[in-house]
Amino acid sequence: MSAVNVDAASPAPVAGAGGPHRIDAIPLRHPGRWTAAVVLIIAVALFLYGAATNPAYSWDYYAKYIFDQRISKAATVTLELTVLSMILAILVGVLMAVMRLSPNAVLRGVSWTYLWIFRGTPVYVQLVLWGLFATIYKSIRVGIPFGPTFFTITSADAISVFWLAVIGLGLNEAAYMAEIVRAGIISVNHGQIEAATALGLTWWQTMRHITLPQAMRIIIPPTGNEVISMLKTTSLVTAVPFTMDLYTRSRDISAETFTPIPLLLVASTWYLAFTSVLMVGQYFLEKHFAKGLRRAGAHG
Repeated sequence: MSAVNVDAASPAPVAGAGGPHRIDAIPLRHPGRWTAAVVLIIAVALFLYGAATNPAYSWDYYAKYIFDQRISKAATVTLELTVLSMILAILVGVLMAVMRLSPNAVLRGVSWTYLWIFRGTPVYVQLVLWGLFATIYKSIRVGIPFGPTFFTITSADAISVFWLAVIGLGLNEAAYMAEIVRAGIISVNHGQIEAATALGLTWWQTMRHITLPQAMRIIIPPTGNEVISMLKTTSLVTAVPFTMDLYTRSRDISAETFTPIPLLLVASTWYLAFTSVLMVGQYFLEKHFAKGLRRAGAHG
Protein backbone atom coordinates (compact mmCIF):
# COMPACT_ATOMS: atom_id res chain seq x y z
CA MET A 1 0.00 0.00 0.00
CA SER A 2 1.16 3.53 -0.75
CA ALA A 3 1.18 5.89 2.14
CA VAL A 4 -0.50 9.29 1.94
CA ASN A 5 1.62 12.07 3.38
CA VAL A 6 -0.24 14.73 5.28
CA ASP A 7 1.49 18.03 5.68
CA ALA A 8 1.21 18.72 9.34
CA ALA A 9 2.19 22.32 8.76
CA SER A 10 -0.89 23.09 6.67
CA PRO A 11 -3.53 24.47 9.01
CA ALA A 12 -6.95 22.86 8.97
CA PRO A 13 -9.95 25.18 8.75
CA VAL A 14 -11.15 25.66 12.29
CA ALA A 15 -14.32 27.50 13.05
CA GLY A 16 -13.74 30.24 15.51
CA ALA A 17 -16.03 31.39 18.21
CA GLY A 18 -17.98 33.41 15.70
CA GLY A 19 -18.52 30.48 13.28
CA PRO A 20 -17.00 29.95 9.85
CA HIS A 21 -14.92 32.66 8.24
CA ARG A 22 -16.96 35.05 6.08
CA ILE A 23 -16.25 34.83 2.37
CA ASP A 24 -15.94 38.20 0.70
CA ALA A 25 -17.62 37.58 -2.66
CA ILE A 26 -16.59 40.00 -5.38
CA PRO A 27 -19.38 40.46 -7.95
CA LEU A 28 -18.42 39.94 -11.55
CA ARG A 29 -18.14 43.03 -13.64
CA HIS A 30 -20.05 43.28 -16.89
CA PRO A 31 -18.65 46.27 -18.78
CA GLY A 32 -20.22 45.04 -22.02
CA ARG A 33 -23.73 45.38 -20.59
CA TRP A 34 -23.17 48.94 -19.46
CA THR A 35 -21.55 49.87 -22.76
CA ALA A 36 -24.48 48.42 -24.73
CA ALA A 37 -26.98 50.23 -22.49
CA VAL A 38 -25.21 53.58 -22.92
CA VAL A 39 -25.01 53.13 -26.70
CA LEU A 40 -28.69 52.22 -26.85
CA ILE A 41 -29.74 55.23 -24.76
CA ILE A 42 -27.69 57.55 -26.95
CA ALA A 43 -29.18 56.05 -30.11
CA VAL A 44 -32.74 56.47 -28.81
CA ALA A 45 -32.03 60.03 -27.70
CA LEU A 46 -30.61 60.91 -31.12
CA PHE A 47 -33.63 59.38 -32.85
CA LEU A 48 -36.07 61.30 -30.67
CA TYR A 49 -34.18 64.53 -31.21
CA GLY A 50 -34.13 63.96 -34.95
CA ALA A 51 -37.85 63.16 -35.02
CA ALA A 52 -38.65 66.26 -32.97
CA THR A 53 -36.66 68.58 -35.23
CA ASN A 54 -37.38 66.96 -38.60
CA PRO A 55 -39.93 69.11 -40.47
CA ALA A 56 -41.13 66.07 -42.46
CA TYR A 57 -43.02 64.82 -39.40
CA SER A 58 -45.14 68.03 -39.31
CA TRP A 59 -45.96 67.76 -35.63
CA ASP A 60 -48.31 70.75 -35.91
CA TYR A 61 -50.54 68.72 -38.24
CA TYR A 62 -50.24 65.76 -35.90
CA ALA A 63 -51.50 67.86 -32.98
CA LYS A 64 -54.27 69.29 -35.15
CA TYR A 65 -55.72 65.95 -36.28
CA ILE A 66 -55.00 63.59 -33.38
CA PHE A 67 -58.40 64.38 -31.83
CA ASP A 68 -60.15 65.47 -35.01
CA GLN A 69 -63.80 64.46 -35.06
CA ARG A 70 -63.40 62.51 -38.29
CA ILE A 71 -60.50 60.55 -36.85
CA SER A 72 -62.22 59.78 -33.54
CA LYS A 73 -65.37 58.64 -35.36
CA ALA A 74 -63.29 56.40 -37.62
CA ALA A 75 -61.57 54.97 -34.53
CA THR A 76 -65.00 54.08 -33.11
CA VAL A 77 -65.95 52.38 -36.37
CA THR A 78 -62.70 50.40 -36.23
CA LEU A 79 -63.60 49.15 -32.76
CA GLU A 80 -67.05 48.15 -34.00
CA LEU A 81 -65.48 46.22 -36.87
CA THR A 82 -63.14 44.47 -34.46
CA VAL A 83 -65.81 43.46 -31.94
CA LEU A 84 -68.42 42.31 -34.47
CA SER A 85 -65.87 40.42 -36.58
CA MET A 86 -64.48 38.62 -33.52
CA ILE A 87 -67.96 37.63 -32.34
CA LEU A 88 -68.65 36.09 -35.74
CA ALA A 89 -65.20 34.47 -35.79
CA ILE A 90 -65.66 32.88 -32.36
CA LEU A 91 -69.10 31.49 -33.19
CA VAL A 92 -68.06 30.04 -36.53
CA GLY A 93 -64.68 28.93 -35.16
CA VAL A 94 -66.25 26.91 -32.35
CA LEU A 95 -68.64 25.32 -34.84
CA MET A 96 -65.82 24.41 -37.25
CA ALA A 97 -63.68 22.98 -34.43
CA VAL A 98 -66.50 20.81 -33.14
CA MET A 99 -67.30 19.66 -36.68
CA ARG A 100 -63.67 18.73 -37.29
CA LEU A 101 -63.62 16.58 -34.16
CA SER A 102 -66.98 15.04 -34.95
CA PRO A 103 -67.19 11.29 -35.69
CA ASN A 104 -69.24 12.23 -38.77
CA ALA A 105 -66.97 12.09 -41.84
CA VAL A 106 -69.08 14.61 -43.78
CA LEU A 107 -68.85 17.21 -41.01
CA ARG A 108 -65.10 16.65 -40.74
CA GLY A 109 -64.71 17.07 -44.49
CA VAL A 110 -66.71 20.30 -44.59
CA SER A 111 -64.71 21.75 -41.69
CA TRP A 112 -61.36 20.76 -43.20
CA THR A 113 -62.35 22.31 -46.55
CA TYR A 114 -63.39 25.54 -44.83
CA LEU A 115 -60.06 25.82 -43.02
CA TRP A 116 -58.15 24.92 -46.19
CA ILE A 117 -59.78 27.70 -48.21
CA PHE A 118 -59.79 30.51 -45.66
CA ARG A 119 -56.31 29.81 -44.27
CA GLY A 120 -54.84 29.18 -47.68
CA THR A 121 -55.84 32.48 -49.33
CA PRO A 122 -54.81 36.03 -48.30
CA VAL A 123 -57.34 37.98 -46.28
CA TYR A 124 -56.96 40.95 -48.65
CA VAL A 125 -58.00 38.80 -51.61
CA GLN A 126 -60.98 37.50 -49.65
CA LEU A 127 -62.06 41.04 -48.81
CA VAL A 128 -61.82 42.05 -52.47
CA LEU A 129 -64.10 39.14 -53.37
CA TRP A 130 -66.57 40.15 -50.66
CA GLY A 131 -66.52 43.65 -52.14
CA LEU A 132 -67.58 42.11 -55.46
CA PHE A 133 -70.46 40.23 -53.82
CA ALA A 134 -73.09 42.48 -55.40
CA THR A 135 -71.44 41.96 -58.79
CA ILE A 136 -71.27 38.17 -58.47
CA TYR A 137 -74.76 37.86 -56.98
CA LYS A 138 -76.84 40.72 -58.30
CA SER A 139 -80.00 39.61 -56.54
CA ILE A 140 -81.07 37.33 -53.71
CA ARG A 141 -84.13 35.19 -54.23
CA VAL A 142 -86.10 33.74 -51.34
CA GLY A 143 -88.35 30.81 -52.07
CA ILE A 144 -88.52 27.05 -52.56
CA PRO A 145 -85.53 25.47 -54.39
CA PHE A 146 -86.54 24.66 -57.99
CA GLY A 147 -89.94 26.06 -57.11
CA PRO A 148 -91.71 29.39 -56.80
CA THR A 149 -89.88 32.52 -55.62
CA PHE A 150 -91.52 34.45 -52.82
CA PHE A 151 -89.58 37.68 -53.25
CA THR A 152 -86.36 39.01 -54.72
CA ILE A 153 -84.08 41.74 -53.39
CA THR A 154 -80.96 43.22 -54.90
CA SER A 155 -77.71 42.36 -53.14
CA ALA A 156 -76.70 46.02 -52.87
CA ASP A 157 -79.88 46.75 -50.89
CA ALA A 158 -79.68 43.60 -48.79
CA ILE A 159 -76.25 44.14 -47.25
CA SER A 160 -74.04 47.18 -46.77
CA VAL A 161 -70.29 47.36 -47.28
CA PHE A 162 -69.84 47.60 -43.50
CA TRP A 163 -71.41 44.19 -42.97
CA LEU A 164 -69.53 42.79 -45.94
CA ALA A 165 -66.34 43.88 -44.18
CA VAL A 166 -67.50 42.26 -40.93
CA ILE A 167 -68.36 39.00 -42.72
CA GLY A 168 -65.09 38.97 -44.63
CA LEU A 169 -62.96 39.58 -41.54
CA GLY A 170 -65.00 37.27 -39.33
CA LEU A 171 -65.03 34.27 -41.66
CA ASN A 172 -61.30 34.55 -42.27
CA GLU A 173 -60.53 34.79 -38.56
CA ALA A 174 -62.89 31.87 -37.85
CA ALA A 175 -60.47 29.51 -39.59
CA TYR A 176 -57.76 30.42 -37.08
CA MET A 177 -60.13 30.40 -34.13
CA ALA A 178 -61.19 26.89 -35.11
CA GLU A 179 -57.62 25.66 -34.64
CA ILE A 180 -57.34 27.43 -31.29
CA VAL A 181 -60.59 25.86 -30.10
CA ARG A 182 -59.56 22.45 -31.42
CA ALA A 183 -56.25 22.68 -29.53
CA GLY A 184 -58.16 23.49 -26.35
CA ILE A 185 -60.56 20.60 -26.85
CA ILE A 186 -57.89 17.96 -27.44
CA SER A 187 -56.01 19.18 -24.35
CA VAL A 188 -58.78 17.81 -22.12
CA ASN A 189 -57.96 14.42 -20.59
CA HIS A 190 -59.44 11.72 -22.78
CA GLY A 191 -60.30 9.69 -19.70
CA GLN A 192 -63.01 12.20 -18.80
CA ILE A 193 -64.57 11.77 -22.22
CA GLU A 194 -64.54 7.99 -21.78
CA ALA A 195 -66.14 8.38 -18.35
CA ALA A 196 -68.87 10.58 -19.82
CA THR A 197 -69.54 7.97 -22.50
CA ALA A 198 -69.75 5.30 -19.82
CA LEU A 199 -72.35 7.43 -18.01
CA GLY A 200 -74.47 7.47 -21.15
CA LEU A 201 -73.80 11.02 -22.36
CA THR A 202 -73.92 11.59 -26.09
CA TRP A 203 -70.99 13.10 -27.99
CA TRP A 204 -72.67 16.52 -28.12
CA GLN A 205 -73.57 16.41 -24.41
CA THR A 206 -69.98 15.49 -23.54
CA MET A 207 -68.66 18.32 -25.68
CA ARG A 208 -71.04 20.85 -24.16
CA HIS A 209 -70.91 19.92 -20.48
CA ILE A 210 -67.42 18.48 -20.00
CA THR A 211 -64.96 19.23 -22.80
CA LEU A 212 -65.64 22.84 -23.78
CA PRO A 213 -65.82 24.27 -20.22
CA GLN A 214 -62.37 22.84 -19.43
CA ALA A 215 -60.95 23.78 -22.82
CA MET A 216 -61.72 27.46 -22.19
CA ARG A 217 -58.58 27.69 -20.02
CA ILE A 218 -56.52 26.96 -23.13
CA ILE A 219 -58.73 28.82 -25.60
CA ILE A 220 -59.09 32.21 -23.91
CA PRO A 221 -55.45 33.45 -23.77
CA PRO A 222 -54.63 33.03 -27.50
CA THR A 223 -58.00 34.50 -28.34
CA GLY A 224 -56.75 37.74 -26.81
CA ASN A 225 -53.90 37.71 -29.33
CA GLU A 226 -56.40 37.22 -32.15
CA VAL A 227 -58.45 40.22 -30.97
CA ILE A 228 -55.35 42.41 -31.12
CA SER A 229 -54.52 41.01 -34.55
CA MET A 230 -58.07 41.66 -35.74
CA LEU A 231 -57.84 45.30 -34.64
CA LYS A 232 -54.89 45.81 -36.98
CA THR A 233 -56.37 43.70 -39.79
CA THR A 234 -59.32 46.12 -40.02
CA SER A 235 -56.97 48.44 -41.88
CA LEU A 236 -57.46 46.16 -44.90
CA VAL A 237 -61.20 46.74 -45.26
CA THR A 238 -60.47 49.37 -47.88
CA ALA A 239 -60.42 46.35 -50.23
CA VAL A 240 -64.19 45.85 -49.79
CA PRO A 241 -64.22 48.90 -50.25
CA PHE A 242 -65.14 50.35 -46.86
CA THR A 243 -63.73 53.82 -46.25
CA MET A 244 -64.84 54.75 -42.74
CA ASP A 245 -62.20 52.83 -40.79
CA LEU A 246 -59.31 54.55 -39.03
CA TYR A 247 -56.57 53.91 -41.55
CA THR A 248 -58.62 54.75 -44.65
CA ARG A 249 -60.03 57.90 -43.08
CA SER A 250 -56.58 59.17 -42.11
CA ARG A 251 -55.33 58.36 -45.60
CA ASP A 252 -58.16 60.36 -47.16
CA ILE A 253 -57.44 63.36 -44.93
CA SER A 254 -53.74 63.18 -45.81
CA ALA A 255 -54.66 63.24 -49.49
CA GLU A 256 -56.55 66.49 -48.88
CA THR A 257 -53.80 68.15 -46.84
CA PHE A 258 -50.78 66.60 -48.63
CA THR A 259 -49.38 65.53 -45.24
CA PRO A 260 -49.24 61.71 -45.27
CA ILE A 261 -46.61 61.29 -42.54
CA PRO A 262 -48.36 63.09 -39.64
CA LEU A 263 -51.68 61.43 -40.52
CA LEU A 264 -50.02 58.02 -40.50
CA LEU A 265 -48.64 58.88 -37.07
CA VAL A 266 -52.12 59.89 -35.95
CA ALA A 267 -53.56 56.54 -37.05
CA SER A 268 -50.64 54.68 -35.46
CA THR A 269 -51.20 56.48 -32.17
CA TRP A 270 -54.85 55.40 -32.05
CA TYR A 271 -53.94 51.81 -32.94
CA LEU A 272 -51.27 51.79 -30.23
CA ALA A 273 -53.72 53.16 -27.67
CA PHE A 274 -56.31 50.48 -28.46
CA THR A 275 -53.70 47.73 -28.56
CA SER A 276 -52.27 48.80 -25.20
CA VAL A 277 -55.69 48.57 -23.56
CA LEU A 278 -56.28 45.15 -25.12
CA MET A 279 -52.85 43.93 -23.99
CA VAL A 280 -53.61 44.93 -20.40
CA GLY A 281 -56.95 43.15 -20.60
CA GLN A 282 -55.28 40.09 -22.09
CA TYR A 283 -52.74 40.03 -19.24
CA PHE A 284 -55.42 39.91 -16.54
CA LEU A 285 -57.47 37.43 -18.57
CA GLU A 286 -54.52 35.07 -18.87
CA LYS A 287 -53.76 35.52 -15.18
CA HIS A 288 -57.35 34.63 -14.30
CA PHE A 289 -57.50 31.50 -16.44
CA ALA A 290 -54.04 30.38 -15.31
CA LYS A 291 -55.34 29.81 -11.77
CA GLY A 292 -54.98 26.21 -10.74
CA LEU A 293 -52.39 25.35 -13.37
CA ARG A 294 -49.43 23.42 -12.06
CA ARG A 295 -46.27 25.29 -12.87
CA ALA A 296 -42.93 23.62 -13.37
CA GLY A 297 -40.94 23.82 -10.15
CA ALA A 298 -44.01 24.30 -8.00
CA HIS A 299 -43.62 20.87 -6.43
CA GLY A 300 -42.36 21.01 -2.89
